[in-house]
Amino acid sequence: MSDEVSVEATGETVGEAKWAALRELESLVPGLDRDAVRFQVVTEGERGLLGVGFTPAQVVATAPAGELRDEVGAEPDGGDAAVVRELLDRTIATLELSARARLEEHDGELVATVSGADVSVLIGRHGQTLDALQHLANAVARRSGDSARRVVVDGGGYRRRRGDALTELARQGARRAAASGRPVALEPMSSSERRVVHEALKDDPEVTTGSEGAEPSRYVVIVPRLTAD
Repeated sequence: MSDEVSVEATGETVGEAKWAALRELESLVPGLDRDAVRFQVVTEGERGLLGVGFTPAQVVATAPAGELRDEVGAEPDGGDAAVVRELLDRTIATLELSARARLEEHDGELVATVSGADVSVLIGRHGQTLDALQHLANAVARRSGDSARRVVVDGGGYRRRRGDALTELARQGARRAAASGRPVALEPMSSSERRVVHEALKDDPEVTTGSEGAEPSRYVVIVPRLTAD
């Protein structure tokens, strides 16, 4: 569909989001010409009132694809890997995307990473399409009966970038909550993203976390420990 590659990135500011996107493009496209990169600002981010409702800036960066870096190493075999491979290949083919999937095994998990010019289509807004594809991949893998290992579906390193952004968002929220003595509510997130925030702050001596609201608008609240009881 395209001779270009696009990635999505977030940051505390638009500048930080653009920098994160550039680093991801450089990992995908050898000899990336930064002057050829186009940026679309999805949201400039909001700091909210008194630290409540903070949302990060989000951008989409696009550049000529060139020759994508080759992946090395043999893919894992087995029934679950085969059915996940078929699911991803059929999805890419049906949508006529310029993309490819690579399967690897990490820490007992089956990790499927999609890369290519149209990877942003499979990521979707805030990773919603990627989450749906991962849910489906886990369902078909379980039905294969080959193993019970969890399947993670990533697109162009989106989950790592999003995880890093959420961890930083959690730490910033914790600092604001501790300094102000007031609870800080973060943006609505999926259950997997809320888990990242809870995990990032579970050992923080100054704050505790909880979730409020109803899906799909459920969000994390960071509460100073002095007011947590």
